[in-house]
Amino acid sequence: MTPDHRGGRAGGPVSPGRGSGNLTLRVVSAAVLAPIVLAITYAGGWIFLALCAVAAGAVLWEWASLVSRNADPRLLAPGLPALLGAAVLVGLSLPGAAFGMVAIGAGLAGLVAVAWSRRDDPASATAVWAAGGVAYAGATLLGPTLLRRDPEWGLTALSFLFATVWVTDIFAYFCGRAIGGPQLWPSVSPNKTWAGAVGGLAGGVAAGVAVAYASGLGRLGIIAVMAFLLSVLAQAGDLFESAVKRHFGAKDASRLIPGHGGLMDRLDGFLVAAFAALLIGIIREGTGTPARGFLVW
Repeated sequence: MTPDHRGGRAGGPVSPGRGSGNLTLRVVSAAVLAPIVLAITYAGGWIFLALCAVAAGAVLWEWASLVSRNADPRLLAPGLPALLGAAVLVGLSLPGAAFGMVAIGAGLAGLVAVAWSRRDDPASATAVWAAGGVAYAGATLLGPTLLRRDPEWGLTALSFLFATVWVTDIFAYFCGRAIGGPQLWPSVSPNKTWAGAVGGLAGGVAAGVAVAYASGLGRLGIIAVMAFLLSVLAQAGDLFESAVKRHFGAKDASRLIPGHGGLMDRLDGFLVAAFAALLIGIIREGTGTPARGFLVW
């Protein structure tokens, strides 16, 4: 959950002056924020839960800003209390209720959006965007917090996620810029390349396996498959967020982080990967020890 060096523009044509200055801003921001995030992740408990709750609230605000241009309070009203309630329920070790709270918030957001939708704006589309924002922000909250709650494997799971997603981002950026070549999905993100995607995938898998090996995990072949899956999903999450911004004609979700844009721009891949890891863990081990279910095979 920290700024990366990707910026969603790997391999794109950037003028030397602007590109070097923007990269410097990214590196400085990452150097400041990454140690803070890692320290809070190591501490765990309520402070980590609070960090994720604040991040989820900011993501919802950015989403609402994209959808309604000015973060209409009516769009935020159902979602913010739901996220706060979900965070409290996670802290009280009630993960199932936390999922339910997010679902209720998403449903209420959809209903409210239908009520204030304009005549020229299909109510169904407005409802989907409103409910989707709460669900998206809910994934930002639930993925990392429920994984970190696992007393034995929570910290390892987050370390694995950070390594896989961050290195995917970094390698995708630099491989894309150095190699260039065919674009990955021009209509959504015209500056991403296949070279960047493959380079990011290779780097992410290597980083994830390295963390798993250092943590004493066995069956590294399966771990490599998990890292591969998370790296692919992280890049898919990045493309999804790019598609949302393009739909609403925005370059960045916000300007919260110098040189990086908004939290959505920085957490797009991580939140998808973390939520996928959580679901795998829940399927295998239940909500009590999802990190173990994800990592121990």
